[in-house]
Amino acid sequence: MLRQFLLKLHGRCNLSCSYCYVYEAADQSWRAKPRRMESATVRQVARRIAEYRRGGEGISVILHGGEPLLVGARHLDEALSVLRGALSDGGGEVALWVQTNGVLLRDAELLRVLRRHGVRVGVSLDGTAQDHDRSRRFGDGRGSHRAVTEGLRMLGSEANRHLFAGVLCTVDLANDPVATYEALLECAPPRMDLLLPHGNWSAPPPGLEGCVPPRIPPAPGGRGTPYADWLCAVFDRWYGAPRRETGIRLFEEIIMLLLGGRAGSEMVGTGAMDLVVVETDGTIELADSLKVAYDGAAATGLNVFEDSFADVAGHPAFSTPPRAAVCGRCELERVCGGGLYAHRYRAGAGDVFGYPTVYCHDMAALIAHIEAALQQDAAALRARRAQEVGAR
Repeated sequence: MLRQFLLKLHGRCNLSCSYCYVYEAADQSWRAKPRRMESATVRQVARRIAEYRRGGEGISVILHGGEPLLVGARHLDEALSVLRGALSDGGGEVALWVQTNGVLLRDAELLRVLRRHGVRVGVSLDGTAQDHDRSRRFGDGRGSHRAVTEGLRMLGSEANRHLFAGVLCTVDLANDPVATYEALLECAPPRMDLLLPHGNWSAPPPGLEGCVPPRIPPAPGGRGTPYADWLCAVFDRWYGAPRRETGIRLFEEIIMLLLGGRAGSEMVGTGAMDLVVVETDGTIELADSLKVAYDGAAATGLNVFEDSFADVAGHPAFSTPPRAAVCGRCELERVCGGGLYAHRYRAGAGDVFGYPTVYCHDMAALIAHIEAALQQDAAALRARRAQEVGAR
């Protein structure tokens, strides 16, 4: 079932980030699409979501881009009013979200609109000022860190703090992991998302150049694992803190899966896809991380003016993505799930997504590291309980 509806409210951006998977990757279809989602398209999307919703099921509607706040306060208010009005009677919670680069959060009127509609706000931030500004720049080359932190200060004010959903940070091996984590903590986020940079076997992420898909399940740490090393350093700092400072979704979901639970992230676990993307012109696509694979990788051939979301949910692309044969022989499959679908791509004949994630070795090492920490704590807990029983 589809539970996350990501709307590309604005198809352009006021930043020019070096690693952007929308504008800098293989798929350049954004060039032929409208700059923003017009009101008639928003209304049609809202109608389609209302038709599709099942009673009592909670859903999320995420305003995305580009930079969604570029539509301005008036158009944003209209779009949110349409969505709230169409979805208010369907039963179940409707959570409205916006993912922003944070620059325009300095606009008090935009914040008033977000506050009026109770929109949760996620902000992209890449750590220290120097590290952030190396990748996240305006088109003229100026760094954006000062503008983003000013926006975060306004978002973190007493009037707006309840809207703050957290920060999203893309892992950069050039940045110190603990310094990055502690810089993110300075804005007191309720949660963090640490994202692996989008890449695949044909266009590998930095540090993994020249790697080839494994033919047998990897031994944790058996090959260079720079991303696991980076994430493990953050995990140790986060997990070893004397008090809970924030949540980190990737770590929390791996812990949940190791303990036998279920996760709600497309990065890990074995659940079916539940996210659908609607572009500015109403075309319906898969997760836009697939744009790093090839031109048209995210396309479905469907649109909100001719097709329902029930049609979308029945599309073969929205079934559980098949995993590589090597994943089926791996004891970590239930936790890793084969990794993000976009990261499994390798150009060539046959099933081009029929590979494990390009981060296969890194995920194995990260999961093993987290499992070892849990086992150590569990052993210590058992020992304390045994002492308590013996002392009675």
